Amino acid sequence: MNKVILMGRLTRDPDIRYSTGENASSFARYTLAVDRRFTRRDGGDSQQTADFISCVAFGKSAEFAEKYLRQGTKIVVTGRIQTGSYTNRDGQKVYTTDVVVEDQEFAESKSAAAGNGSGMGTQSARPAAANPGQASAPGDGFMNIPEGIDEELPFN
Repeated sequence: MNKVILMGRLTRDPDIRYSTGENASSFARYTLAVDRRFTRRDGGDSQQTADFISCVAFGKSAEFAEKYLRQGTKIVVTGRIQTGSYTNRDGQKVYTTDVVVEDQEFAESKSAAAGNGSGMGTQSARPAAANPGQASAPGDGFMNIPEGIDEELPFN
């Protein structure tokens, strides 16, 4: 089975290209910076390390990337690894490894990304709602349920 799930941030805006001809289609290339689960120690300093993984999306996924994804956006990608090779202009054989995107989705709320400049760091909380009967939405994208509403919920 060839299945990959990655969560990371785009290192730059996606590069979108369109093919021409009878079966014209689009494809997008981008690189995800994916943090490793451990830190590296160099001379007593701990450093978070990341892998930079090349991703390619086709068709509707490429159009989604073009419309919504920008540098610093945190996303989750599901896909498969595809390897290949080609001979460059100097006659040397170059090997490639890409993740072919099957699904991509945002890994943080829009307010969390916008409230932190580059989209990194802690989330900012929103002010309380003006109407006390209305629930306010915290920075994590989930709604607060007001007290005393338990009996109105259809499930318990």
